[in-house]
Amino acid sequence: MTTTPLTQPDRRQLWYAAIKPPMYTVAVIPITVGTAVAYGQNNGLNWSIFLTFLGSAIAIIAWMNLSNDFFDSETGIDRNKLHSVVNLTGNKFLVFWLSSLFLLLGILGIVSISWRQQDWMVLELILLSCALGYSYQGPPFRLGYQGLGEFICFVTFGPLAIAAAYYSQTQSFSSTAFAVSILIGITTSIILFCSHFHQVEDDLAAGKRSPIVRLGTKLGAKVLAGATGSIFIFTPLFIALGYFPLWTLLLFLSLPLAYQVVHFVWQNHDIPEKVKVCKFIAVKFHFWSGLLLSLGFILPNFI
Repeated sequence: MTTTPLTQPDRRQLWYAAIKPPMYTVAVIPITVGTAVAYGQNNGLNWSIFLTFLGSAIAIIAWMNLSNDFFDSETGIDRNKLHSVVNLTGNKFLVFWLSSLFLLLGILGIVSISWRQQDWMVLELILLSCALGYSYQGPPFRLGYQGLGEFICFVTFGPLAIAAAYYSQTQSFSSTAFAVSILIGITTSIILFCSHFHQVEDDLAAGKRSPIVRLGTKLGAKVLAGATGSIFIFTPLFIALGYFPLWTLLLFLSLPLAYQVVHFVWQNHDIPEKVKVCKFIAVKFHFWSGLLLSLGFILPNFI
């Protein structure tokens, strides 16, 4: 039996899936939201620091994506994943060194912020985030294989990232920034949670005990509904407690996307070929809910 080589359009599609451009919103949104909270509370914004932080965050996400492909290639869990960067290049060590370069660039950007401010707290927070990011797939930890990926994702992209972004603008911490970090931590973790539904068989074969492997796809769909719905409970709660301005109710404009991801997964949770796109709906929800939340903190300074 012969196989037909990939056509050029097919390879472009695979490279697009491997690079995951939409996933870089997980870098953009925490830095944007944390900075928006700082602006809302202090009516000031250092654009140079914001843009440097944004570029560094994107570089660090590139490191995480590439290094995860490398570490997955070591365990064999991605042997059937055509859009793995390692499988596309056929050179896993090239992927490793390229990921290391992105990490170096990202850290250098954070170092430049800390150096300008003569305050190393932001660097310490980001180094802790990177250590947690490594523990997700990197040996000897591989905590993602124990089903702890969502917890790591919540802490890294929620409290740590938001605190770092806020601190980079104010050199202080804020209870409001912590409150908002809970929402961003949840919406980011939802993306990772959604990515497990279609790969239960591969995860089981590689010994990965993802939340969906542990729960099953049907119960997982119910957990997803609860986590997504919590965003629309926490927001009015934090408004009532005085942490959020009333304008953050703009987040409710993302409710159709929240419904879409929950409904889609409920309808297709046990159909891998269909449910695999749910993570991209989750990315849209994460992006727009985060952007609307940011506007909710910024607009009171103009109105």
